[in-house]
Amino acid sequence: MFVEASSSIRPAGVEPYDQYKADKPEIDLIITLGGDGTILHASSLFNTGAVPPVLSFSMGTLGFLLPFHINSLPMALDDVFSGTATVLPRMRLACTFHDEKGKLIEGVDGTSPLQVMNEITLHRGRSPHLTVIDAYVGDAHLTEAVGDGLIVSTPTGSTAYSLSCGGPIVHPSARAIVMTPICPRSLSFRSLVLPSSSGIRLTINPKSRAPAEISMDGQAVQNLNVGQSVQIAASAYPMPCINRSSPSCAPDADEDDGFRSGASQDNWVRDINNLLLFNASFRSSAVVFGKEVR
Repeated sequence: MFVEASSSIRPAGVEPYDQYKADKPEIDLIITLGGDGTILHASSLFNTGAVPPVLSFSMGTLGFLLPFHINSLPMALDDVFSGTATVLPRMRLACTFHDEKGKLIEGVDGTSPLQVMNEITLHRGRSPHLTVIDAYVGDAHLTEAVGDGLIVSTPTGSTAYSLSCGGPIVHPSARAIVMTPICPRSLSFRSLVLPSSSGIRLTINPKSRAPAEISMDGQAVQNLNVGQSVQIAASAYPMPCINRSSPSCAPDADEDDGFRSGASQDNWVRDINNLLLFNASFRSSAVVFGKEVR
């Protein structure tokens, strides 16, 4: 069993795990306890390569990436070890950074592309000026985006920052890339859903009066100066998330945690209805976790 090298937890038999070591140990299963952020953090520990299957448990926090409650841990582990669990490979994005001449800017692990599970964001940060970003799809110049920035997200990330900026909801099993503007100057600039085979390049335009800050899955990474760019493509290393395989993995009936109702439904359908109140009228009642809300 391994824990992060920065963790203060050191039970007997536990070894520290450093994601930057070249000789990474073989890990068969990742278990996360907490909210959606714990899964994104697990993805960042393997941000230059393949990820082992991830089994995620909610500790009371609700989220889109939490198919199991902590009370169902024994049953969920039984399904995993018996081979009856199902896995959803959630798409990730591979990102590389380039200077004005197109030369690769090395990251924390040499020249390896960095992987993101939700989104990569170019934004103006603390600058009072709008950013100007040239967006390319393949070799074709798509547009000159003027605004607070751009979000490029996966289907999993479509219900995160991109959704808050008016982006579409995309089913996590779809192979697509979503590009969403942040507070664009043009009212006609809308989100785009592109095929996963698309290569995207975002370059800071010379008209931009300040560097653009880059965030990956909510974590600040670096700045891009004028002429520098980031290239984004579908990653060869998805995030294999273990799903609830049967209603037996739900908590006991007397546990009012929001997971009991709809335990046998598709997790995504349950989530957009319960967490986003999808298509719920302001005047009509909505059912939230089995309870009627007016």
